[in-house]
Amino acid sequence: MRPIVPTVYGKVIFGTVALSTATKLSDDEKLEALRRLDQFRQWPSLEEKRYCLVCGKIITGQEIQVVGGTRGNGALRMNCPTEGCNSIPMDWVLPTDEILAKAERMAIEQRGASAVKPPAGTNGHGRTVRAGRESDDFVSRLRKFAFHFKRHA
Repeated sequence: MRPIVPTVYGKVIFGTVALSTATKLSDDEKLEALRRLDQFRQWPSLEEKRYCLVCGKIITGQEIQVVGGTRGNGALRMNCPTEGCNSIPMDWVLPTDEILAKAERMAIEQRGASAVKPPAGTNGHGRTVRAGRESDDFVSRLRKFAFHFKRHA
């Protein structure tokens, strides 16, 4: 059977297309645009930080991309600076201590995930798992399943 989406080595390829490039603005213009376009939160300065709920990264006003405008495509709008993330101001929240701790844990996990790993295999359900971790996959799924019952008890 032939897949209907592009694949490489049996894995689906997801491509993203940049619809327009970032508009070049001075710091004052960018801050004014952030204040005008973000109807959800205040922007006292470009150094203000936000947590992106889509990609899980901490971003600053300086990093946020402002696109469109008079020479761009359509109205002025803002996007997350993380590659492949198309979040908008509605998806950015003020970073609380809990969110900052979560972002730090995610960063540590990413650094650990980039370390050399043992060869992978597949479990009985066709999922790829690291060697010697088949039982951990089952335990993880069992915990997620049991969590739903714990909330209602």
